[in-house]
Amino acid sequence: MSGKLYVVGTPIGNLSDLSPRGLETLNTVDFIAAEDTRVTLKLMNRFEIKKPTVSYHEHNMRDSGARVIDRILAGENCAVVSDAGMPAISDPGQDLVALAHQNGIEVVSVPGPSAVITALAISGIECNRFCFEGFLSGVKSERRARLGEIKSEKRTMVFYEAPHKLVATLGDMLTAFGERKIAVIKELTKIHETVMHTTLSEAVEHFTATAPKGEFVLIVSGAAETEAAQMTFDEALDYARDAVADGTAPTAAAKQAAQISGFQRSEIYKALVGSKD
Repeated sequence: MSGKLYVVGTPIGNLSDLSPRGLETLNTVDFIAAEDTRVTLKLMNRFEIKKPTVSYHEHNMRDSGARVIDRILAGENCAVVSDAGMPAISDPGQDLVALAHQNGIEVVSVPGPSAVITALAISGIECNRFCFEGFLSGVKSERRARLGEIKSEKRTMVFYEAPHKLVATLGDMLTAFGERKIAVIKELTKIHETVMHTTLSEAVEHFTATAPKGEFVLIVSGAAETEAAQMTFDEALDYARDAVADGTAPTAAAKQAAQISGFQRSEIYKALVGSKD
């Protein structure tokens, strides 16, 4: 008889946030599939959990996932955990869950903390309707293109960001969205948890002057809540020129600038090519 896959939420900072049911599940399954076994070991040591762990992350999920599924099909119960929060949310655990469903394995939820929901709850920004974007691309042209695609999104938007990319991301958001309200939240549930209520332009100024530290969740108000700044044609052209300077093909740069500014791609491309000549 097949075992089950338990999707177990783990603390996002404060280990005391592990739920009683989560603790019971980790103590009763046959083994634990962990994103990083070293991180999970700290949690296990804190609660004296004595279970074998297997590594399951984005770089080995194809081979490791097949082995995990084989063990569950053979009758073992497995708990999948991420380094922090709910597995499968911006996390490779989603592939293991999908694989379990494909093989007729029962998937059981054991809810726990989630950075997305926790940040929204304390952001002070309207959150009845929201969308989650996770981490934007580290490639500037791809990041700017994605922001251009969602500039008219009316729902509150949630992003994750690492400290070394924060200033660049905030700057690209300001260019794509215009001025918006934003809650910059860092180190959720940890000692240095902070919520900064500000605007995109003020956030860029602040973190340019003060080096960011910690992991960030960005809550950005939707297009319906603010008046986006209107780009001039010259600003759109400068945007395209910057993209070309970063290695983007002129056609792609013109498309990105058109998405953000509202001007015709052909107009921008013509001016861009003419300026290069």
